[in-house]
Amino acid sequence: MSGSGGSVAELPDGIGVHRVVVEVPATTANLGAGFDALALALDLKDRFEVDLLPGPGLEVEVEGEGATPGEISRGPDDRFVTALETGLRWALGQLPTGLGWRVRMRNEIPLARGLGSSAAATVGGLVAADAFAGGRLNERRMLTLAVELEGHPDNVTAALLGGFAVTAMIEGRPETMRFDAPRDLRAVIFVPDLRLSTAAMRTVLPATVPHRDATFNVGRVALGVAGLASGRTDMLRVLTEDRLHEPYRTEVYPALPALLAAARNAGALGACLSGSGSSVIAFGDSVHGLAAVESALLAAAAEADLAGSARIVMPRNAGAVAVEAK
Repeated sequence: MSGSGGSVAELPDGIGVHRVVVEVPATTANLGAGFDALALALDLKDRFEVDLLPGPGLEVEVEGEGATPGEISRGPDDRFVTALETGLRWALGQLPTGLGWRVRMRNEIPLARGLGSSAAATVGGLVAADAFAGGRLNERRMLTLAVELEGHPDNVTAALLGGFAVTAMIEGRPETMRFDAPRDLRAVIFVPDLRLSTAAMRTVLPATVPHRDATFNVGRVALGVAGLASGRTDMLRVLTEDRLHEPYRTEVYPALPALLAAARNAGALGACLSGSGSSVIAFGDSVHGLAAVESALLAAAAEADLAGSARIVMPRNAGAVAVEAK
């Protein structure tokens, strides 16, 4: 890690500003039946403050989640830095010579808990690149680059666009639709101390599934998306029922069924594994109902000897944004 502080006297070719600040929301993917196709942005965010250094170098500071040394790379292979430089290469044709960065990350999104921390870093880097390059990356290009960097489109789409995002890869390109979350919808997230990597959670998935299970999920996704787009939050009950991935992931995460049952029995509109876990998300639309679900999740976790914490969050209809560019 190298470089020094100070202002930048002259901007490199193609760079329009000295400093960019980006905020990116957390996301919850799958929403039960919508495996690899649905995601929702949440009002929990990471903030990336990026300043040009007067010469080559890289300084990375992390506050909040990932602050412990070794949790997040402080080098050029960091997800945010990789996305920032990938975006600039596409926007400008090549990276200007002599670029150096000071990056300050203020992270609220837990790592390796199924809340889109890696997607937030990737999308944040691309939005920062767009701001540094004077808006030369459009929304579709940023989405395409984000999917190339992340490998799948669900979390990055919701992080970039906000709200509910429906995404599929069509002829090798991401196609997406998004809509605002219903106004009164809220969620309880139980975040275990247990960390589960996406790669590890995918290894337990079978290569094929029974036709009846695929049909089960297709019907629930169709009803759930149509219902939510129409403001029908009660359709979360059917949307969050899954047979394609959650049953298999209990092999790695045996406490999951008890957590989901506790949330549903306490009156949640729906409950599911958030992404590939380990967080569990349950939905509600009243303060009293959310408090009951939160208590039920914590009790079920204690019964399973699973340490963690719970919080109530709102969906976020705004996606990633550059809040400062100067």
